[in-house]
Amino acid sequence: MLEIVKKMKYDANGLIPAIVQDYKDGTVLMVAYMNAASLEQTIKTKKATFWSRSRNKFWIKGEESGNVQKVKEIYYDCDSDCILIKVNQIGGAACHTGMRSCFYTKITSTGNSKVVGKKLFDPQKVYKK
Repeated sequence: MLEIVKKMKYDANGLIPAIVQDYKDGTVLMVAYMNAASLEQTIKTKKATFWSRSRNKFWIKGEESGNVQKVKEIYYDCDSDCILIKVNQIGGAACHTGMRSCFYTKITSTGNSKVVGKKLFDPQKVYKK
């Protein structure tokens, strides 16, 4: 195992949050979780690989949708307990809902919510669920 992977401070479940950002324009695309193995795989393959807490398995971003994330740079914070991954988002959309970013709902000054942005693909067609 890579020394840098061992250095990270994982939570009680062996996970570390990973913020994924577009390397060109800085858009925060998503937040996911990694364990040591998925972080090492990401470093080695340059493909964003995460640990799915709901499915309890590894997943490579875009393996179903084709909207893969090619890793350009990886940073970690001063406490070594959070990862920032800068990616080239292939296909434009990072969110499984078809939106570019998972952060597409804005809380307005009146406390309401407003969807911002537009869908880039139809998830029912892509995931065939």
